[in-house]
Amino acid sequence: MDSSDPKGGQYGNAFRFKEEKPSRQAKSHCKDKPLGDRRRTSATAHPAIKSCFGYPLSIFFILVNEFCERFSYYGMRAILVLYFRNFIGWDDNLSTAIYHTFVALCYLTPILGALIADSWLGKFKTIISLSIVYTIGQAVISVSSIHDLTDHNHDGTPDSISVHVVLSMIGLVLIALGTGGIKPCVSAFGGDQFEEGQEKRRNRFFSIFYLAINAGSLLSTIITPILRVQQCGIHSQQACYPLAFGVPAALMAVSLIVFIAGSGMYKKFQPQGNIMAKVVKCIGFAVKNRFRHRSKEFPKREHWLDWAKERYDERLISQIKMVTRVMFLYIPLPMFWALFDQQGSRWTLQATTMTGRFGAIEIQPDQMQTVNAILIVIMVPIVDAVAYPLIAKCGLNFTSLKKMTVGMFLASMAFVAAGIVQVEIDKTLPVFPQGNQVQIQVLNIGNSSMTVYFPEETVTVDQWSQTDDFLTIEIDRLRSINISSPGSSVTEVSHEFEQGHRHTLLVWAPSGYRVVKDGLNKKPEKGENGIRFVNTLMGTMSVEMSGKVYENIASRDATEYQFFPSGTKSFTINSTEIAQECPRDFQSSNLDFGSAYTYVVRREGNGCLEVKHFEDIPPNTVSMALQIPQYFLLTCGEVVFSITGLEFSYSQAPSNMKSVLQAGWLLTVAFGNIIVLIVAGAGQISKQWAEYILFAALLLVVCVIFAIMAQFYTYVNPAEIEAQFDEDEKKKKAGESNLYSNLEPVSQTKM
Repeated sequence: MDSSDPKGGQYGNAFRFKEEKPSRQAKSHCKDKPLGDRRRTSATAHPAIKSCFGYPLSIFFILVNEFCERFSYYGMRAILVLYFRNFIGWDDNLSTAIYHTFVALCYLTPILGALIADSWLGKFKTIISLSIVYTIGQAVISVSSIHDLTDHNHDGTPDSISVHVVLSMIGLVLIALGTGGIKPCVSAFGGDQFEEGQEKRRNRFFSIFYLAINAGSLLSTIITPILRVQQCGIHSQQACYPLAFGVPAALMAVSLIVFIAGSGMYKKFQPQGNIMAKVVKCIGFAVKNRFRHRSKEFPKREHWLDWAKERYDERLISQIKMVTRVMFLYIPLPMFWALFDQQGSRWTLQATTMTGRFGAIEIQPDQMQTVNAILIVIMVPIVDAVAYPLIAKCGLNFTSLKKMTVGMFLASMAFVAAGIVQVEIDKTLPVFPQGNQVQIQVLNIGNSSMTVYFPEETVTVDQWSQTDDFLTIEIDRLRSINISSPGSSVTEVSHEFEQGHRHTLLVWAPSGYRVVKDGLNKKPEKGENGIRFVNTLMGTMSVEMSGKVYENIASRDATEYQFFPSGTKSFTINSTEIAQECPRDFQSSNLDFGSAYTYVVRREGNGCLEVKHFEDIPPNTVSMALQIPQYFLLTCGEVVFSITGLEFSYSQAPSNMKSVLQAGWLLTVAFGNIIVLIVAGAGQISKQWAEYILFAALLLVVCVIFAIMAQFYTYVNPAEIEAQFDEDEKKKKAGESNLYSNLEPVSQTKM
């Protein structure tokens, strides 16, 4: 899960509050509370605030809204990279690149949302407007995943994949605009509902708000992968992406409806101007003014921002200095997010090459992301209530920046663990042809043994059996292949093999053979299993298996692979050669994760059918449980890095510029995803484990740099600095008042 969300931000200290005793009114009943003197200029004025147990009733609608919105976002995101790879048909690198482009966009748009809310529409109208955009985006991507939309020939494959790509991109842009735009508004709008003097209850609200985010994320990353593996479709049954995207879309619509339902209870304040714009203008003027006066005749000033004094007051300049000092520390932070957000891309793809069977329980690759959500809910209170107090008792000065350094180190170690797991996976993966190589296996469907002579190897295959593995041959060395059987002459195979592909040589006699090009050049995706059938009957046959149909299979020919989730599958064979009294229904072997099989159908002497299966690609054997250590390390890093970083930023920011630093924090997430986008787009690292180690090494270097930068940072108390400015202003006004009071009245004669 993404703890760069409003998990901490304005409420980074949500877990550090004391229990507040509820008022007597709150204990006894709920009532309407007058606004009193605190009513500020608002878009819609209300005579009273409905409250219960001391809390505004309006926050209930905000909490339900946030739960549904986070369910919608994380549910969609959990299956997104698999949708790109398995439905759209992109490779791993492109799928990863587009995924991280989308995530980066989600963390760039909060700036736009903050500008709209603060300068134009206000928080309430911004949330409503962008939630509508968000809901439309979710609906569009749901429609884009319907394969029947362009499947005009009803073969189960979209005839115009570009239509689906365009719709998907439109949907993702709308979602990024919606989710990013409301990100800086919802939590702040919730905080606006409280009165002055309710700081402790506001902190409690932010704690519940945080848990609502985690609950929505946890449930969605469990449920949407289950929906994805369901079979649906009008003309052919396939993985049900429309349902998996449709449920999050429906939850987003519910989120919008619930939020609107509470409209009459909200306190809605008019936009008061955007401090972010003032900051940008002040910095811009300081830079411009400095370059105008760069000659030696102008004396240097203590700080480069002091060049803005000609136009901006000292208080604003001092506040911006505090912000820029923290922003400087943000420079190395994108590297952490570059690793963290790969949970939803590279780590999910890694899980597709592993087995998700835990005894009687079976989980899908994209459900592994729930480990982070579960650990976050468990570890945040443990770290806050146990680990930090123990460290303090040991007398260690574990400052915020030191915690963040430890968090970066733990994230680096998580990727070392991921690299070790990848090495173990690579040991079990089959070798596929590369470059100008071809791979050939022999499947003997005849009644006698066959000997096949390859250029550098000879293999003998018994009747109704298959070679143990594929033979890898350079295509320029594949001059001839010959077949013979006992008592028969040698026959040369006449066929042009296609480089970079696997082929199966079906043989039933020295002069009877067929070369079939396999459609699999990698392990079956998303943990599914490839199944194809070989017909040895004299006539055609068809097979129906779990809603999918293999039609008009010619005699002594093989079908293309079709893909099925794990488990035992029932299938029915239809052929005119089957005797009436013979069964037509059969059971497959138990399919695991990531395997491929060839099922050979033959007729026995009594006219009934026999089905024999051969393994083409072995199932995944490395358990997804091996990913738990890397998730644990990364979650530990998240807890001590992300939440601490948000608390640090909040504590070091002036009261009117906390939103500026929140926007800066979200930008580090965006830039982190851009780093992954660049690495994945380059695609120069052939070994996945090497890429993991590269990221770990880069973050380790950045961790050292950040630790050095932290040594030179001096913690400040913005409240004290601002109080000093207030005191100086009071003295200045008092001095001016005394000056005027001491002036004698000026008579007409003295003029």
